[in-house]
Amino acid sequence: MKVHILDDWYDSLRGLPSFGLLAGHEVTIWTDRAADDEVLARRLSDADAVVLFRDRTAVTASLAARLQGGPRLIAMRGQHGHVNADALTRAGILFCARKARDGASRSTAELTMGLVIAGLRYLPDQIASARAGHWQGAAPLGRNVAGQRLGLYGYGGIAKLVAGFARAMGMEVRFWASDQGRDRAAADGEDLPATRRDFFAQSDVVSIHKRLTPDTRAEITQGDLMAMRPGSLLINTSRAGLIAEGAVLQALEAGRIERAALDVFPQEPVTDPADPLLSHPGVIPTPHIGFITREELDRQFGQIYDLVNAHARGEPFDMVNPAVWTRDRN
Repeated sequence: MKVHILDDWYDSLRGLPSFGLLAGHEVTIWTDRAADDEVLARRLSDADAVVLFRDRTAVTASLAARLQGGPRLIAMRGQHGHVNADALTRAGILFCARKARDGASRSTAELTMGLVIAGLRYLPDQIASARAGHWQGAAPLGRNVAGQRLGLYGYGGIAKLVAGFARAMGMEVRFWASDQGRDRAAADGEDLPATRRDFFAQSDVVSIHKRLTPDTRAEITQGDLMAMRPGSLLINTSRAGLIAEGAVLQALEAGRIERAALDVFPQEPVTDPADPLLSHPGVIPTPHIGFITREELDRQFGQIYDLVNAHARGEPFDMVNPAVWTRDRN
C-alpha cells in the first residue's frame, strides 16, 4: 500500500525500530504542515492509508470531503476528538484509532518533573549565567524541591505518576479535578483543598494534567491564575487550550506567576522567536516534547503500523466507524 505519514516535523520516525513494520509498503513522510485542506488533499490523493501524528492535523468535514475517492484508511493512536469520524464515514474512509491500553505516558510525567526542577532551581538562568562567564552571579537563587506544595490539576494516570515522582522528592501533593475526579481522589485518600480557589492560592507549583475536550476548553480562567501566590510556578504539559486565551501572559505580567514552564502553546508549531509567550523571560518553553522520546514514539507508532498492516491483510481492528468496512464488504 501507499502509506503517507503526516506531520513528522523532525523526520524522526524512519530511524525508529518500529518503522520496519512498514517494510513492503511505499511510504511517504511529510515533515511540514500543509497550508490548507486543499493542499493536504492533493498531497494525499494517491495514498491508500494515512497515518496521523497525534492531533497535529485536524480531520475536519471539509478535509474528509476532499479526501473522498483517495485513501481508504486513516490510522492513529490515542484520543481523537480532532477527527470527524462521521465525515469520514460519509466519505467512505475507514478510521482506526488504537486506544492507549499500556498505562499513562511516563515520558510526559518525567518531563513534568524536569520542568518542576528547572523552574524552582532557575536552571535556564543558571546555564545562561555560566555560559556568559558569570558563574553563579547572574541568576536568581533557587529553591529546594522538597517541601514545596505541588497542586496537580486533574486526577488521571499522568497526574498520579507525577504525584509519585514528586513525593519521592519530598514534595507535598494535593489534587483538584472534576467532581468525579475529586471523588476518586478522596476515595484514594488524597489531599484535596476545600475550594478551587484554595487549590490555586495555596500551591507553590501548579501542574495541569487533563484532556482537552469541548467541555474542558478554557476551564482554567484568568481568575484561577490570578489567585496563585506570588513566586509560584505554573506547568502545562497537557494542552494550551485548557487555559483561557491570554491568561498565562496576563498572570505573568501581573506578577502572580513568577514562572510558567510550558510544553504546549495555543498554535503549534511556534516558529516566531518573538512570540509573546515563547520570548517572555518568565517562560521556560519546550516544543511539545512530553511524549516525544525515542521509546515512546517507537511504542506508539508501532501500534499504528499494526493497524495499517491489519487493514492490508483485510483484518482491520480498532475501527471507529466500522460501517465503512461493512459497507465495503457488501
